[in-house]
Amino acid sequence: MKTSARCLAFNTSYAAFVIAVIAILFAAGCNDDNNLYVDRTPPRSPQGVFTVTGDGQVDVFWLPSCESDLEGYRIYWNDAPGGVYKYMATTSNTHFTDSDVTNGNTYYYAISAFDRSGNESDLSYETVSDTPRPEGFDLRLYDYGGPNSLLSGYDFSTHTTQLYSLLLTDIYYGYVGGECVMIASNPYPEGPLTDIQDAGYRPLAELDQAPPAGWTESGWVTLTEGHSYYVWTRDNHYGKFYVKHVEPAYVVVDWAYQIDPGNPELVKQKLARRGGDGTEESTPVQSAESGGVAR
Repeated sequence: MKTSARCLAFNTSYAAFVIAVIAILFAAGCNDDNNLYVDRTPPRSPQGVFTVTGDGQVDVFWLPSCESDLEGYRIYWNDAPGGVYKYMATTSNTHFTDSDVTNGNTYYYAISAFDRSGNESDLSYETVSDTPRPEGFDLRLYDYGGPNSLLSGYDFSTHTTQLYSLLLTDIYYGYVGGECVMIASNPYPEGPLTDIQDAGYRPLAELDQAPPAGWTESGWVTLTEGHSYYVWTRDNHYGKFYVKHVEPAYVVVDWAYQIDPGNPELVKQKLARRGGDGTEESTPVQSAESGGVAR
């Protein structure tokens, strides 16, 4: 049987085509993960989010994700617990410092995780807020009965060392009856009073929320090196200080003060995960209009 040149050429081309198709399919099989499988599963939402209050900054922390293909985290913020959270930053760490804040203003934070395929989780479910406040270090106050009484008192609101008897003085130091004491200044006994409380041997950073009770009735506390103390001023602001050194002539303290009236937050805020009891649980969704994430 004769085979024409045209038929031979066709058979040769067809065989080459079949071989090429087989090679492509074989290559695709060898690279199945890259060419056939598309990851559309987002990571779990970050958990354990909390903040640490600073002076002109807020540090945000969260627990690390256990996802094997985790790429990083995105930080969002808002000025209210609900509504649209605005994107702020991306990081591969489990903490972030927000320095674009104003002391006395409250900020709300949420975290998402994203993987190498670009899938992003829902926002973290904790409602976490923080109100940064001023702080100071190595403040020296002198005995109000000594020669440096002009430097015995302190006004938290203006960060000013001054005479103990001035109306704006919040606390002042004295060596009285053989004891080193800090006295709550109350020039108007018939009006609201400044309160003070000994928190014991605790670092200043551990005094996170001013307590609702336990204030001394005497209006003064004995000072002990290594102790921290709460202050509740008569104009409804909370503060705290830590005694670094004390002797009859003077005391040296570190301090912090919340300028947001009535806000007892002094260090960190961590609220429990919502939704476990069926209340307040919400699912964040992307908001194309705002470019943020809405709760």
